[in-house]
Amino acid sequence: MAKQFPQFDPPHQKFIEEQHMFFVGTAGTDGRVNISPKGMDSLRVLGPNRIVWMNLTGSGNETAGHLLEVNRMTLMWCSFTTRPLILRTYGTAQTIHEGDRDWEELKALFPDHRSARQIYDLSIDIVQTSCGYAVPFMEYQSERDTMQKWVDSKSDDDIRAYWVEKNHQTIDGKPTRSQV
Repeated sequence: MAKQFPQFDPPHQKFIEEQHMFFVGTAGTDGRVNISPKGMDSLRVLGPNRIVWMNLTGSGNETAGHLLEVNRMTLMWCSFTTRPLILRTYGTAQTIHEGDRDWEELKALFPDHRSARQIYDLSIDIVQTSCGYAVPFMEYQSERDTMQKWVDSKSDDDIRAYWVEKNHQTIDGKPTRSQV
């Protein structure tokens, strides 16, 4: 039932734009595999083989650490509404930090967010769809305001101190190149 494509077709992009969340999968050369849910207005399809997404502060920073070792990344979306569909993109990603050459240009694609840690630029080599028949129906209610409340309660220095405390190493103890 799975179908593979060398790039996004317009229906693939439309499907992605309709989803309220996506999942990111990465792994280093050894250690744990990380799968992380993402939401908010943090992803853009920039072409038939390119996606960028802004990574906001979180309790860990596994993706950044993994990409220092192995630059492969998988993104996945699944429909929780009427149409049963799962869409995955497989490719290689580069990490862009504040101060890097493309940071300002790519950051301008997203709403301003003080806790943006990185932007990931994914070059896609395979797009795959599958049925999603076993994915349950779920109803979207709204975005959580928890992240914004946390950011609003912190100064820029507080956010950077949090990065030093929580985001400089993966759970396997590997570096993440987190900015401070």
